Amino acid sequence: MLLITLVEGFVTWSLTLRKERRLRVFENRVLRRVFGPKRNEVTGEWRKMHNEKLNDLYSLPSIVWVVKSRQMRWAGHVVCMGEDRGVQRVLVGKPEGKRPLGRSRHRWEDNIKMDLQEVGGGRGDWLELAQDRDRWRELVGRVRDFRVP
Repeated sequence: MLLITLVEGFVTWSLTLRKERRLRVFENRVLRRVFGPKRNEVTGEWRKMHNEKLNDLYSLPSIVWVVKSRQMRWAGHVVCMGEDRGVQRVLVGKPEGKRPLGRSRHRWEDNIKMDLQEVGGGRGDWLELAQDRDRWRELVGRVRDFRVP
């Protein structure tokens, strides 16, 4: 239940590298608790499993890629909404005024573009790509099932 709530909350957040790392740590902690400690056959000592072994045992996609696929799914819904809807206006609107000095903030739309590039979803306008529901659904599935070697 906690995991589903966690994933649903991240749909509208901008997923930074720090948040991704914290999600992976949380996921590995839960998996270690589920699979339990590993006993060494030779020495008989108990130890925690390494991340690679956990990934081999756990065949489902990682929590980070589930969150990214849900973000893309939500982006597809927002793009297909009418222009009179508030969510659509926030997505495509340009705020007035100046941004603060320093490094530009990582935007939610930037996450969608980077995820598409990572799975080879094209370099064109993602807003036009999301209009094709079948192609967008296939890309969301590729993001969810993406495995980093």
